[in-house]
Amino acid sequence: MKDWLAAGIDPAKATIVLQTEVPAIAELTWFFAMLLSFNDVMGNPTLIHELETKGLADKYSFGFPMYTVGQCADILAFRPVYVPVGEDQAPHIEMCRKAARKFDQLYCGVPNRTEDKDYEKAGGVFPIPEALIGRVGRLPGVGDGKQKMSKSLGNAIFLSDPPKEVLKKINKITTGRQSPTEPGDPENVLFKFVEAFITDEARVTELKDRYRRGDNLGDGHVKAEVAEAINRLLEPMRARRAEFESPGGDERIVEIIREGTSRANLVAEETLFLAKSAMGMDFGRRSLR
Repeated sequence: MKDWLAAGIDPAKATIVLQTEVPAIAELTWFFAMLLSFNDVMGNPTLIHELETKGLADKYSFGFPMYTVGQCADILAFRPVYVPVGEDQAPHIEMCRKAARKFDQLYCGVPNRTEDKDYEKAGGVFPIPEALIGRVGRLPGVGDGKQKMSKSLGNAIFLSDPPKEVLKKINKITTGRQSPTEPGDPENVLFKFVEAFITDEARVTELKDRYRRGDNLGDGHVKAEVAEAINRLLEPMRARRAEFESPGGDERIVEIIREGTSRANLVAEETLFLAKSAMGMDFGRRSLR
């Protein structure tokens, strides 16, 4: 929470929700589980990658794949048009879109030839959301860059990391290059960080050209410049984060969560009411306190 607020998320504009306090999400998960096939869920490449990465094989619980259905409910409970995600999550958004289409066609009578953008106009409860992928669709983790940056994989840079820790982590990036005069590949993992964090496009082009030629540009120099750029980005965030570390900060965090969850329940309960009405399962509105 402190990191999100420090990064600039405004709780007056963006509703921060404690998922376990929004019961409509769990109910919608069950309904969507009845619409999506087993192959829809187990064919999700993001889920397959998670199972492989965590070495779960046949040891995973039933709830592990079920959680991907729950993520559909996380999204559709608020009936969004766009969902900001990394590029690795695009297949999951496609599953979410499938769940919305199936529901609207089965329970709301939306013709299956309807264009995605017109589902609500045709009487559907759920819009068909689109994935909104930002400028940096996937940031590799520090190290060899084979995995995406992830806290659980121990290859992440945190918004709360002090400057020396940022440099230490950036120095873990490996390229296999041996010398500053050795021609290098500017498409390697190190330059993914260059492109993500150095905002001067002319400087990025210059670094790439020199690196490609082996023009006396070592990995260490590039790493130092990347770390400096990241620290420049993080400095105001560290200052904002410090405000929540002061006395009363934790209480303010809890207050923000409660306010956001209260607002979220108003929307999610309305969605659930509309969905159950369409399914012929409505027994009247309910209120949450």
